[in-house]
Amino acid sequence: MQFRRQHPIDIFIADFYCPKIKLVVEVAGSIHEISEYEEHDIGRSDMLNYFGITVVRFTNDQVLNDLDGTINQIEAIVKKMLNETT
Repeated sequence: MQFRRQHPIDIFIADFYCPKIKLVVEVAGSIHEISEYEEHDIGRSDMLNYFGITVVRFTNDQVLNDLDGTINQIEAIVKKMLNETT
């Protein structure tokens, strides 16, 4: 499965995007825990969902401190999405 890095979708730039299954993986820093950013993220996800795109988010901390676990979660999501399309 191939992901594109920093891929534009409408007015957004996705951290990682897999067009085959319409999956966006976002990696967010601690600033996204502030309520204004959380609201922005929710609105962004809603808009991407409108385009039929699934969005999953991970924190920088998850990626840096549990890379294997993060990769395992992404792999599980990809497998589930592939099974749903077949």
